[in-house]
Amino acid sequence: MTSTRTPRAPRAARTAVTAALALLLTAALTVPAARADPPGVTENSDPPVRIDTHDPDLKMVQGAELAPSKVLNIKSIVETDDGSERRQDTNDNVTFALQAEVLFGKDSAKLTPDALSRIATIAAEIEKQNATGLRVFGFTDNLGSAGHGLVLSKDRANAVQRELAKELDSSVTFQIRGYGEQYPIADNGTEAGRKKNRRVEVSFPRDGS
Repeated sequence: MTSTRTPRAPRAARTAVTAALALLLTAALTVPAARADPPGVTENSDPPVRIDTHDPDLKMVQGAELAPSKVLNIKSIVETDDGSERRQDTNDNVTFALQAEVLFGKDSAKLTPDALSRIATIAAEIEKQNATGLRVFGFTDNLGSAGHGLVLSKDRANAVQRELAKELDSSVTFQIRGYGEQYPIADNGTEAGRKKNRRVEVSFPRDGS
């Protein structure tokens, strides 16, 4: 009796398939290391006007339906030539990011004289926007221990908050966080990127948000 066997795939082909499956599994399980927006910073996407999907003036192909309406978030970013200061405007929020080098000495949470004028400028914008609730978040690069980065980033956020409090009305409330090396906005693999990640961000709602 003659038996028949199904030809096995060549070893090279089996290896290629296994490698491809491993890559797909790795990609599916990998959590992105960088997030530009830390917790607490949200944008409102609710539509300002209710749309009647059955309005006869909305001419559509028979059977078609409108997708749920939402507001697209428009983001504008302005940065100084040396990158030491960045302002980001969205539909709902204004965020100032100041590099640690223009605010503090190395591995320090003590504000420099130059930092005071920069913080005063931010305070003036806060008053202009009539903001009463502020977020002050500190961040570091990924050099050194994660624990040291968390402490340093929180101390730096506290230092900026105390200076802002001197400039603003006592009714203004603050949310203060130190995130250490979490939520980088640039590549920590280069000094230029690490310099951007060492920062303090001050964010608040736009007037009328």
